[in-house]
Amino acid sequence: MSYEPVLQVIRGEVVESVHDGAVVVADPSGRTLAAWGDPTQITFLRSTAKPFQAIPLVESGALDALGLTDRQLALICASHAGTDEHVAVAASIQAQAGLQEDDLQCGVHEPFDRATAARLNAAGLSPTPNRHNCSGKHSGMLALAKFLEAPLESYLERDHPVQARILSAFSGMTGLDPAAIHIGTDGCSAPNFAVPLRAAATALARLADPAVLQEARAAACRRIFEAMTRYPEMVSGAGRPDTVLMEAFGGRLVAKGGAEGYQGLALRAGLATRFEGALGVAFKIADGDLAHRAKPAILIEVLRQLGVPGADALAGVPPFGPMTQTNFRGLEVGRLAPCFELGPA
Repeated sequence: MSYEPVLQVIRGEVVESVHDGAVVVADPSGRTLAAWGDPTQITFLRSTAKPFQAIPLVESGALDALGLTDRQLALICASHAGTDEHVAVAASIQAQAGLQEDDLQCGVHEPFDRATAARLNAAGLSPTPNRHNCSGKHSGMLALAKFLEAPLESYLERDHPVQARILSAFSGMTGLDPAAIHIGTDGCSAPNFAVPLRAAATALARLADPAVLQEARAAACRRIFEAMTRYPEMVSGAGRPDTVLMEAFGGRLVAKGGAEGYQGLALRAGLATRFEGALGVAFKIADGDLAHRAKPAILIEVLRQLGVPGADALAGVPPFGPMTQTNFRGLEVGRLAPCFELGPA
């Protein structure tokens, strides 16, 4: 794997641990503008793929035909926290599409929202599929299947009409032939895509500025971008990095993270001062960042290096910090230090 150090964990003045990764910045034409590590590194987008998986629902006319709103669309693109509000929106999608919660094949896990999880546990209640962070995505896939009059029970099969349309849309966004896209099975059992980081960054740039796409797809991308930025609390949850970033930059940035240390950013033209035009950013923390300490710090450092006003103000504050390391007595014993520089690809 062609990764380079991106974050140092320093105790005293000694580097104790290092997270490796790769970062790519691209424009809507597919040109790689800056990078650290190998832009051709192939890795799974995981949940960063969700906005692209929603494109056929919008592009086909199914979203409007079923009377679904932009707030519901934001949840379809979400890795939500499983709060009661998120569950209510997922259930409303299902009700409008003539679906049942039992139709979802995403599985079950505890809500990411700690207060919600604690409340359910205290009441002796088990989470249901709508608490799953991917319940919006699965509801959207099922809604499209319903609209297409395609089978519901096989909606996750790779040759199902829904998944065929999603792969075609993702191919168009990345500029890759479908045969060049690696397909695996996500944690929620849906197909997921592995592509070079520069291809994912291109797709994200096109989400921010879809002018190079044919009109129906461009309109779908604009609708998805607007939905996610108008309802950022649906996309992740209060106090979580993606939601906080989208709230901070007021409709000019989509942030969508994925499992195993993956992150995508789509920046509207004019937000970053280092480059002109819209930008897409894709980065991957090589070790998967299971402790969730590397990705938030890298997020802010990427924005800082791109010259995004306000990035410095977010550095080191929750959920992006603190950058200091403390022990069990609360003593400061070290710090986190980004150690990469975005240069010419």
